[in-house]
Amino acid sequence: MRILIVEDNARLAGLMAALLTEHGYGVDTAETVTAARAALSPGGYDLVLLDLSLPDGDGHAVLETLREGDSGVYVLVVTARGDVDNRVRALNAGADDYIVKPFSDEELVAHIHAVTRRSRQLREAVLAAGNVRLDTASLTLTIADHIAPITPRELTVLSALLEQQGKVMPREKLERAVYSVDSDVTGNAVEAVASRLRRRLGAAGATVDITAMRGIGYILTERAPC
Repeated sequence: MRILIVEDNARLAGLMAALLTEHGYGVDTAETVTAARAALSPGGYDLVLLDLSLPDGDGHAVLETLREGDSGVYVLVVTARGDVDNRVRALNAGADDYIVKPFSDEELVAHIHAVTRRSRQLREAVLAAGNVRLDTASLTLTIADHIAPITPRELTVLSALLEQQGKVMPREKLERAVYSVDSDVTGNAVEAVASRLRRRLGAAGATVDITAMRGIGYILTERAPC
């Protein structure tokens, strides 16, 4: 999951980013409304942690931009404004949750889990192809009815490919799904993850193929019966 932290307090943004990175999320930060809009325009984020008091405007402007564009990005407002009026305005404008500063690390992570848990309930819980099944709620991979080990990055790539099975997944979208914009990503990083995933599936007897489309991306298809 990729998260954008929109927060002008650099120290707080850094602490939140470090915490969420430890929990396996890809994290980027933006300090202004302008920077947030620029970061969000290409898409690729699953969740925005949104402060309301920003140097060049109100965070509500970011929320309104997302909802006017019918964005599916989940928004957790993270602000010192704890009054009822601001809570109601944010929630009515399309925020999915609201947390008031100061908060503990555990509280922030719990709110994120709550938002993402609701999002998983709104989509298909199990992604499947051939004898491969990925439970998106428990993050469990099963191959031929046996639970198989998988790394977080491999799981992210497999989930994306299963959701688009039979269609080419552009390499750039896989990069955005697995890594944050500021990560030190080498030119063949996604290729390496895809290669490890292909070997893992093959060793477990998976009846799916992951094919690299040179210069374009990857496609997951069910293997034809022998």
